[in-house]
Amino acid sequence: MSVFARLVEQLADLLQPFVHASATAAAIVLFTALVRLATHPLARAAARGQRARTALQPRLTELRARHAGDPERLRRAVLELHTEAKVSPFSGLLPGLLQLPAFFLLYHLFSNATIGGAPNTLLDHDLLAAPLAGHWSDALGGGVFGGADLVYLALFAVVAVVATVNFRRARRAAAESPVQTGVPGQAAVGKMAPFLSFLTLVTVAVVPLAAALYVVTSTTWSAVERAMLS
Repeated sequence: MSVFARLVEQLADLLQPFVHASATAAAIVLFTALVRLATHPLARAAARGQRARTALQPRLTELRARHAGDPERLRRAVLELHTEAKVSPFSGLLPGLLQLPAFFLLYHLFSNATIGGAPNTLLDHDLLAAPLAGHWSDALGGGVFGGADLVYLALFAVVAVVATVNFRRARRAAAESPVQTGVPGQAAVGKMAPFLSFLTLVTVAVVPLAAALYVVTSTTWSAVERAMLS
């Protein structure tokens, strides 16, 4: 944690001449961008995998028709087809899973009063009027249109737009690529996936502002990245 705290502080020092009092918040955004840049090759691989899965749809349709009365044989046939084509139905989850450690680091960094036995000075930093260690519930104490609450309203607005874009894209993808019932768990994932983007609103509402900045930056990056790779 202390090493990670120094990294955030060093990034903030680099950005301080440009954004002044919001340097720590800007450092979190920059850190998020660096994490997403590091995982971009995986995102490109996931996009290639999605295109490959789409190309397999005619063969999957044929398998479903051939083994309609034998779910177990259909499952094995679909898995064999994916193995033959070197396609994983869950490859798109890997970039998101690899980002979780960075998110939890930020969450704990701005939730602990001490780091390595010393006071956590990062808790003293704000984004405009909103403390980076604060929560939306704290901001509501200043009124719906208080300075801190306006920061959260802006974040909610960005998340709502990105979530809507992701929802429409997921629904369109689901319509173009029917659920592969031969893959264990795929049906449930396919039905839930379009709605998962809106869970980001809940995350932003309950985590420290620093972690919320990570979430908002990362989800916005994902939306732009998917649009470019599609």
